[in-house]
Amino acid sequence: MAILVTGGLGYVGSHAVKLLADSGRDVVCYDNLLFGHVEAASGSTVMIGDLLDAGKLKETFDRYAIDSVMHFAALADVGDSVANPHQYYSVNVTGSLNLLQAMIEHNVKTLIFSSSAAVFGEPEVVPIPEEHPKNPTNPYGRSKLMFEEILAECGAAYGIRSVSLRYFNASGADPSGLIGEDHTPEHHLIPIVLQVALGRREQVTIFGGDWDTPDGSCIRDYVHVTDLAQAHLLALEHLERGGDSAVYNMGNGNGYSVKEVIEVARQVTGREIKSVAGPRRPGDPARLVASSDKIKRELGWKPRFAELKTIVEMAWEWHNSHPNGYRS
Repeated sequence: MAILVTGGLGYVGSHAVKLLADSGRDVVCYDNLLFGHVEAASGSTVMIGDLLDAGKLKETFDRYAIDSVMHFAALADVGDSVANPHQYYSVNVTGSLNLLQAMIEHNVKTLIFSSSAAVFGEPEVVPIPEEHPKNPTNPYGRSKLMFEEILAECGAAYGIRSVSLRYFNASGADPSGLIGEDHTPEHHLIPIVLQVALGRREQVTIFGGDWDTPDGSCIRDYVHVTDLAQAHLLALEHLERGGDSAVYNMGNGNGYSVKEVIEVARQVTGREIKSVAGPRRPGDPARLVASSDKIKRELGWKPRFAELKTIVEMAWEWHNSHPNGYRS
């Protein structure tokens, strides 16, 4: 039996695929290569296809004995979702419904879903627990919350058990140095900062300097991508043991401001990194920091790379050795 990984050639998905492959599991990556790279397949089987192509999804399920699904494929830029909401609902909701339809038709009953801290919106308490009110401030967050709710309803109707993992800020690169982060365009802070250090960008823009935070810049919780991937394996094992559906927050529980990240990157790279002030981005909350106590308690998850400096060092190793991403 095989694990189907949608978006398995993308950033977080490829790190989960590598752990699955290293553990001896058969993996089928389903990816449209919009953000994915075949070089990140880690020896897995690759099917090139889009979530909006229901026929290609059916072909994939017909061809391979799929036992479980890890669902990473999505559009994930907050600002872009505000400008292009229809596109985000089409891919993240309609595309995910196509995936569920294929699962129902082929009697596949377990799914791990790549959700997001964006489901919360502006937090009322920090760190944010799973039961915190959900009030997303952008279409991206709303699309993720919609599918969480759809999964709950499909669980009741069709017996599909699922684990939704709400990422905070995925960061870093695999310790092997073989895979890492490569987006075009790039919209994550740490790789943007490191591209400035490499001379590939002139500067990094700090969006908003008047947030209600100690230094005026946004605060985020950075969790290492390999630790995220490990959480997916633990979630899969939980479902394989017959465990119930669940939702977990995925972060380190420590928040760092944009200015703090830039300063740590200067220390790690030993290079000057120019920053400039810019306006706030629509849909950005001031603070997003996770409480991950629930997954630690219930699934035994424990981050191996919790320190921001370690995360930046591992990201720097990847970007410094792959200045043009996988094309390097």
